Amino acid sequence: MKTIYCLLLLVFVSSALSAQDYSDKITLVIHGGAGTITRASMTPEKEKAYKNVLNEALQAGFKILRDGGTSVKAVEATIRVMEDSPLFNAGKGAVFTNEGKNELDASIMDGKTLKAGAIAGVTTIRNPISTAIAVMEKSEHVMMAGKGAEVFAKQQGEVIVDPSYFYTEARYKALQNAREQEKVELDHDAKEEKKIKKSPKTGAVNQEDLIFTEGKKFGTVGCVALDKNGNLAAGTSTGGMTNKRYGRIGDAPIIGAGTYANNTTCAVSATGHGEFFIRSVVAYDISALMEYKGLSVKDAADEVVMKKLVERGGEGGVIALDRNGNFAMPFNSEGMYRGYIKNDGTSNILIYKD
Repeated sequence: MKTIYCLLLLVFVSSALSAQDYSDKITLVIHGGAGTITRASMTPEKEKAYKNVLNEALQAGFKILRDGGTSVKAVEATIRVMEDSPLFNAGKGAVFTNEGKNELDASIMDGKTLKAGAIAGVTTIRNPISTAIAVMEKSEHVMMAGKGAEVFAKQQGEVIVDPSYFYTEARYKALQNAREQEKVELDHDAKEEKKIKKSPKTGAVNQEDLIFTEGKKFGTVGCVALDKNGNLAAGTSTGGMTNKRYGRIGDAPIIGAGTYANNTTCAVSATGHGEFFIRSVVAYDISALMEYKGLSVKDAADEVVMKKLVERGGEGGVIALDRNGNFAMPFNSEGMYRGYIKNDGTSNILIYKD
């Protein structure tokens, strides 16, 4: 009788915890890439353009959280906005490989179930993040790559586009620059800033001219979210490295390196020099420090990004969020496009170190 009573009590407690309302803690955090991003290399037009898209992404995800939607759905909606913008190295704005192609990677992880989905090296999927979710929810696998992932995406009704959809003149010129320099570039590297030109009739600025081309920039995009049920999710999407060869895959689609989520600890999305993030298992390391050493999300993220990565020569940053709505956005580069929105609906967007 005593055993039965204890079991019933355990079920009751578990149900009570799972039914806890986290509406006052819903939070969404994003990044749009890190690197040599400084005020000196920015124009007012470019800064405004990036902030506008980042804010649009925050609002898209927050609407889902506010209306009671899941963290996974919020992450998807947020990242799709950035994938559809030519300003970021993901989706429409993906950089070119050495062969002159655009190869995209993405991943998602659900902190409640620890399920995950990822795709890598795809060339025809408009929104890779959505296909990564389909891999997680509608297949028995975690990662699919290349043609196989594209066949799966088509079967699932995902939007398939001609590879020419991903062409942007600025990214193609970056490839030419990289080829001339005969080295692999991290996103892109331009020696001079282009002068911003406006239409004489409308005063509008060409989107191509707003793409950030000064110095190194890791243009991966990502999002972490906490929904009203206390569930975390993390997602990441990227076009990889300019001039990359041999089917190179970075950290973005690798669970534990560029993406990780666990309700007991945190949700993480990374941006930076992928090889270093893979070797350091960055996203999982942050979670492990919280689980095994009892560190806060801020202390764990700082330990990995500001200490371990620096010691190993890795550059970039992360966004990390715990189940109580606490978050961290550390980076060891000059800047990182980043932003967050809390339950009151006020969005905050940052770019530089100061």
